[in-house]
Amino acid sequence: MNIAKTMMTMASAAVMLLASSCDRNDQTEPAEPQLEVNANNISGKWELVKWNESALAEGTYVYMDIVRNGKTYTIYQNLDSFSNIPHVATGSYFIDTDVELGAIIRGTYDHDSGDWAHRYIVKSLTATRMVWVAKDDQTYIQEFERIESIPVEED
Repeated sequence: MNIAKTMMTMASAAVMLLASSCDRNDQTEPAEPQLEVNANNISGKWELVKWNESALAEGTYVYMDIVRNGKTYTIYQNLDSFSNIPHVATGSYFIDTDVELGAIIRGTYDHDSGDWAHRYIVKSLTATRMVWVAKDDQTYIQEFERIESIPVEED
């Protein structure tokens, strides 16, 4: 009789454990898989949604169109403008790999404007999200979301 009670107790505990683990799994969304940082996977249209862990001020924007072929980009932004007319910057980007830090993206601007102010460690890259951290200033963080189209893109 003691064996039967012990077995019933163990079975009840197992059922409760399974039920609670199923509940936890239903509430947690699976993590989006990380992608290899390469020109193919980062190509596309992106919107800067957070800068140093804060949302951009209302009415301001930064959009980036990263092109795989030729490794070029176009940035549309109004951070340094008093109007909704975008400042457009174009250039080339390069992806390097650091043994300790992983993928690092850097770029140059067209029209003799020089290099980007920072080189960025690509901390995360998924199909819908990308996070860059400045290599020389770990508090300088940019979070991008993939978008279908750039609303201020020039014709």
